[in-house]
Amino acid sequence: MALPFDYADGAGVDFEPFTAFLSAEETTAWFRAWTGNGEPQGDDLWPFGQDGSGGYAAFWLVRPGRPLADQPVVFLGSEGETGVVARDLGAFLWLLADGFGPLEAATSCQPGWTPRPNQEMAAVAERFAPGLRQPAAMVIEQAAEEFLHFTDSIVALCR
Repeated sequence: MALPFDYADGAGVDFEPFTAFLSAEETTAWFRAWTGNGEPQGDDLWPFGQDGSGGYAAFWLVRPGRPLADQPVVFLGSEGETGVVARDLGAFLWLLADGFGPLEAATSCQPGWTPRPNQEMAAVAERFAPGLRQPAAMVIEQAAEEFLHFTDSIVALCR
């Protein structure tokens, strides 16, 4: 996530990676505020970046015993948008390489918005997930198919 993201006045990717994960306390406070529910801990979410409106991209720890890089990447938007955007870190890197950020992957694109593939991010993805290149549409579709229950489980926590 050391590469910069060019928002380009709305024409680019709306994503700001953090330099470190949010702390457990920050994640719990944010998740409780987001759901309007004072009970959930949010300890199965590890936020690592946000969009310009404050929606978070996070690893969702649902694969017990598997490394962080094997966990799905989700988006929880400031306006209630939710979605699993990639099955794992490698797929997420290819999503970024294809010109999509978490917000763009989780929501319908704005009229007139066109993804702009990022060659620098493609080089990172090729180093981390060689030979696994997929177009963004396939990354998003596979994540949604594998984790059908994500949005329902999050909505069930909302008050």
